[in-house]
Amino acid sequence: MQKLNRHIITITGDLASGKSKVTTLLANELGYEIYRNGDYVRKLAKEKGMDITQFNEYVKQHPEIDNDIEKSAAQYALEHDKLIIDARLGWYAVPQSFKVYLKVDLDVSAKRALNDADRKDSEMFTDFEEQKQDILKRYNMENERFFNLYGVRRDDMSNYDFILDTSNISLEETKEKIKTEYFKWLEK
Repeated sequence: MQKLNRHIITITGDLASGKSKVTTLLANELGYEIYRNGDYVRKLAKEKGMDITQFNEYVKQHPEIDNDIEKSAAQYALEHDKLIIDARLGWYAVPQSFKVYLKVDLDVSAKRALNDADRKDSEMFTDFEEQKQDILKRYNMENERFFNLYGVRRDDMSNYDFILDTSNISLEETKEKIKTEYFKWLEK
């Protein structure tokens, strides 16, 4: 098996914690490529005429889809260096990476998700409480599915090299903190 490159950052975290946006900022600054499982998942959901939560329920009954999604990140990492993987289980698929978990307060998460125009074609919520309940449902559903399929707990913080609460900091601050910790990790 080919050895993985060390210039790989995997970013996961709570829903609407800023993963996608900070991934873009980091990639632009570091000159790294981005691999996003979420884009692929949202595309599949849309193709099936489902919102993202319905698709998560569908994937629970079709674990081969989940397996393919996770394997694709690991395979991509074997063939690329200077890479940021934005994926729920990126840390698991690419264990040699610098593993980041972004946390966010549930109310902040729901507000961000409700106001995110990029989510409107896969999350059709207009009410804060409805959005908040959906975030909780998805979080619990994903955690159960990941444990049943892979025997891992995404919410076990010992899986990560760096954990950051983004509830009250800007994307720029988030990017800088990740970058600082990543460079420290590279020096080890």
